[in-house]
Amino acid sequence: MHYLLYMGNLTDIRTGTVVKVNGNPYLVVWNEFNRKQQRKPVMRTKLRNLIDGSALDKTFLAGESFEFADIERRRCQYLYSDDSKAYFMDGETFEQFELDTENIEDVLKFLKDGTDVFVTFYEGNPIGVQPPVKVTLAVTNTVPGVKGDTAQGGTKPAILETGVTVQVPLFVKEGDKLVVNTETGEYDSRTSE
Repeated sequence: MHYLLYMGNLTDIRTGTVVKVNGNPYLVVWNEFNRKQQRKPVMRTKLRNLIDGSALDKTFLAGESFEFADIERRRCQYLYSDDSKAYFMDGETFEQFELDTENIEDVLKFLKDGTDVFVTFYEGNPIGVQPPVKVTLAVTNTVPGVKGDTAQGGTKPAILETGVTVQVPLFVKEGDKLVVNTETGEYDSRTSE
């Protein structure tokens, strides 16, 4: 997905578009067009900053100039991370780049070395990472199950190979491979993969 930089019209602002506000890219997460008698039309919006995740309510006035942001998503591979940086490789150019771990820590907890991800670039610089919706991770630590535990029973915490803790059914044991939903952070299923 690639958005070109150009001046837009008020009616071009829709949910899912990315506009530039104060030099930063903002995703439009909600919009409402208002036209009242004898007043200029306005577009009320709720925006999310793609760099730091902050929210902003902004009203665009008719005739006000604004720009769409130059945003691109590329398929990349997560290589590894250290205390302060996470390293990735572009899937087409094989160029390597890094992101600060503190900016993507909510994503890193689901990534193991070699995982394919989508990286968002703003004006040619990486600003964010989108992991696969579902990932397969091995259980490294959990309390042992008791005979008779079934899928209908309760849950218990399990630590997975990336260090993330997920609530799992009582029958799950160490060494099991689990499918985890990265959007909700929840157990999805067990797999033999």
